[in-house]
Amino acid sequence: MARRRFFVDAVREGRAVLAGEAAEHLRRVLRARRGERFELSDNRNLYVAEIEGFGHREVLFRIVEHLPAEPLPLRLVLHAALIKFDRFEWIIEKATELGVERILPVIAARSEKGLETGALKRLERWRRIAREASQQARRAHLPEISRPVSFREALTGEFSWRALLDELRTGTPLLASLPAAGERRAQDRVGLLVGPEGGWTEEEREAARAAGWRAVTLNANILRAETAAIAAVAIVMNAWMAES
Repeated sequence: MARRRFFVDAVREGRAVLAGEAAEHLRRVLRARRGERFELSDNRNLYVAEIEGFGHREVLFRIVEHLPAEPLPLRLVLHAALIKFDRFEWIIEKATELGVERILPVIAARSEKGLETGALKRLERWRRIAREASQQARRAHLPEISRPVSFREALTGEFSWRALLDELRTGTPLLASLPAAGERRAQDRVGLLVGPEGGWTEEEREAARAAGWRAVTLNANILRAETAAIAAVAIVMNAWMAES
């Protein structure tokens, strides 16, 4: 059975401290004891570490060994239009489990009013959700959860391949539009842009096309924004995994 993995803020002189809810979970739920070994990440390196002791809402670790790096099959950035927060948080959790490098909240024309202000207040909560999902999925690195940006800002950036998911189904099916097998590389940076519950406006579609984003489709049915986001991430990740 794989060891449980936790994220710590830093590793210094062969020691690390796990604090807060994760420490309480390890001590009170998992009933960890001195001498037990777990895996730690400081978001740069992976380690095997042994429990040395306990403090107030803290678990004290001694580093035992370094673990080899665990590279992702690609660098996937999910540009997700802001939707109702319970559904957006589901996107964060599941996209993190699937291995995205970054989640970029996007203020689309049809995003509900007030979501931008609310999103700024929820950033820390979203980062906690990503941290917990990363530990559950045994990721080596945390995804970046960015501040919300405008639709125009979301179109910028350098990508090896990028696509806008469109519910109008006028684009190429996502799987058929991907780079051919043998042309996918681990260093590729891929962008996926997923719309709000009301869909994209024609102005947004045209701006995306002009910026080099290709329109792709997923299904003959109209999907919820969160379903489309996770389905697309899973398809793209699996395609690049097949090349690793």
